[in-house]
Amino acid sequence: MQEFNWQPTADIGTLRERARLLAMVRAFFTDRGVLEVETPVLGHGGSTDVHLASLNCQATTPAGHERLWLQTSPEFHMKRLLAADSGPIFQLARSFRDGEVGRRHNLEFTMLEWYRPGMALDALIEETSDLVRVVLERDPGPARCLRYRALFQEALAIDPFTVDLQALRRLAGERGDLDMSGLSRDACLDLLMGLVIEPQLGGEGIEVVVDYPASQAALARRHRDPEDGEWVASRFELYLAGLEIANGYDELTDAEEQAARFAADNAARRAAGLSEVDVDQHLLAALAHGLPAGSGVALGIDRLIQLALGKDSVAEVMAFATPVA
Repeated sequence: MQEFNWQPTADIGTLRERARLLAMVRAFFTDRGVLEVETPVLGHGGSTDVHLASLNCQATTPAGHERLWLQTSPEFHMKRLLAADSGPIFQLARSFRDGEVGRRHNLEFTMLEWYRPGMALDALIEETSDLVRVVLERDPGPARCLRYRALFQEALAIDPFTVDLQALRRLAGERGDLDMSGLSRDACLDLLMGLVIEPQLGGEGIEVVVDYPASQAALARRHRDPEDGEWVASRFELYLAGLEIANGYDELTDAEEQAARFAADNAARRAAGLSEVDVDQHLLAALAHGLPAGSGVALGIDRLIQLALGKDSVAEVMAFATPVA
């Protein structure tokens, strides 16, 4: 008879600590007048991002047999609430990303996501840093902002915006011991960011990376870099102890631009031999109706709790993590 390991991956004491920290997160937002919401984990579209793998299922609905997508984050549904004049909102949401299992990842995880209509990105960076301090229950010091371009220049002696693509592929291939020929500029930059730069970030406290390439804007606006006029993404990522903890945007509100980005993503997926992902037309309709200008951020609460409790992996702070072979 086959034996099954039925035990939780986190001990009960850790799960009690997790519950206490999640209560502190809720209190943080309640004190600031941010409404907690709940949205479906199933949607009519998934993330078209080439670097994310969305899970889907077949469901029987009043419309018949439909393909529904398990959300990689609650973003699309939450933006529909914003368009309906919800005001500032937050959610602790179950999220899913195929193939992401390891010390820092799990197939199913909890995303803390919140949106602040009318709030500038700088103010959201400050609020995100404040939330991190609350969950850590210590102050790692003031957040330090770093420019994406400068990080590559200092760590790798290249300008990520202008370096020759073939030279970039060679460098990425050497650092990753992989064949990067034929891969895109962003794929090479992502590999170098993950292997070389990210492990060094947040070692002495909170560090925030800003001014990513415009091609990495995803669902964020773009703006001109005041230093050299290059188009850059209006977004940030927050790091602590070599871990990416949060990813924030000055949110894109233009429905036509968002539709064009979804189409470009699916074209890139086809070129890479990946399956296309259904576009969430409900989100595009909400954007066309009118999304208030503002900022939003997604924070990996499992990772943050892992750091707060001094654990080695996210599995140690989850009741039942995906088994690692």
